[in-house]
Amino acid sequence: MTAGFRKLAVISRCLEVEFLESSSRMRLVGGRHRCEGRVEVERDGQWGTVCDDGWDMKDVEVVCRELGCGAATGTPSGTLYKPLAEKDQKVLIQGVSCSGMESELIHCEQEEDVFDCSHSEDAGAKCEIPETVRLVGGPDHCKGRVEVKHQQQWGTVCKAGWNLSAAKVVCRQLGCGRAILTQRSCNKDTQGQGPIWLSEVSCSGQEGNLQDCSSGLWGKNNCTHDEDTWVECEDPFDLRLVGGDYRCSGRLEVLHKGEWGSVCDDGWGENEEQVVCKQLGCGESIFLSAKARRNFGLGAGRIWLDDVHCSGKEQSLEQCRHRFWGYHNCNHKEDVAMTCLGKSCRWNPRGLTLREVKKGVVGVNSADKGYSTSAVQLPIIVTYFMCSSRNLIETF
Repeated sequence: MTAGFRKLAVISRCLEVEFLESSSRMRLVGGRHRCEGRVEVERDGQWGTVCDDGWDMKDVEVVCRELGCGAATGTPSGTLYKPLAEKDQKVLIQGVSCSGMESELIHCEQEEDVFDCSHSEDAGAKCEIPETVRLVGGPDHCKGRVEVKHQQQWGTVCKAGWNLSAAKVVCRQLGCGRAILTQRSCNKDTQGQGPIWLSEVSCSGQEGNLQDCSSGLWGKNNCTHDEDTWVECEDPFDLRLVGGDYRCSGRLEVLHKGEWGSVCDDGWGENEEQVVCKQLGCGESIFLSAKARRNFGLGAGRIWLDDVHCSGKEQSLEQCRHRFWGYHNCNHKEDVAMTCLGKSCRWNPRGLTLREVKKGVVGVNSADKGYSTSAVQLPIIVTYFMCSSRNLIETF
């Protein structure tokens, strides 16, 4: 090799090392599993958050792809995930704009010169969980025989060592509700076929993935399909506000056993409303008079919850204390109805992108909105109200 080529090789190697060392890593923090949470990126050995200005599903698609998760399903606020980012933790990037086809977030257009963005605007992401565990043979995906995927083949899990803590991990990983039943073995009609991949599974119950639990060697056991494990989880918990003008206002309904039902207002107060608003990503709760609550109408069908008591720190209404599902002494005149502040909005009569609005590069004649004042900058026109108009743009 000549001296010239040797010099070029050294320069090339140095550039390659520099590129590798400056690459970004990314993670989701605070979610129920590794494919949901507040988005954090690492730059130069420091973890920081991502500003949600312009954050959309195309950006989340890239996040999900980079993490090896399933399809993108949501763009929740990063503030929903606890613990919140530390005050001294930096917001490292903003203005992320992906086409949705990139393999990594670092390949998307983004701004590292962060301005006017605090942790109240941290971005979040929600992806489907890659299918490495499933429940089969039951009435739905939250009940059935436990199967795990290994070497591209599904196989069963032996009951040896299995307990409720392991069932909790499976239910959480599948996005189901609480584990309610662990039959140590399946009956004849629900036994599996093929390999028995795992035995002696031992979990603490806090793991996000069954493969994070300790177990015997894959495929090395003395089990038969008579010892296949069966698990049942509650249906995924969900809630909504109905009967209002927008999603952050209305009569409260919760989903249980595939059926929506109302919540009785016995013991209901500010703490409970704060938990609901937080879970919906709708900001703070607003006091409503009894007359205003009646405007949402009466519910019909099941009354699922009564005597709900929250501390206000819960991330989900499901975590609050309440009577057994379906047990109550109420009628639909006592249905909980409420309004949350919702997202802050900016007047946006010209359909500008959030990035254009935030930078304030476009002036608009305020007469367009009925004002007689001179032209103003869009970022100044802020109203904390309901994001229900086509002429309003969500800002967090």
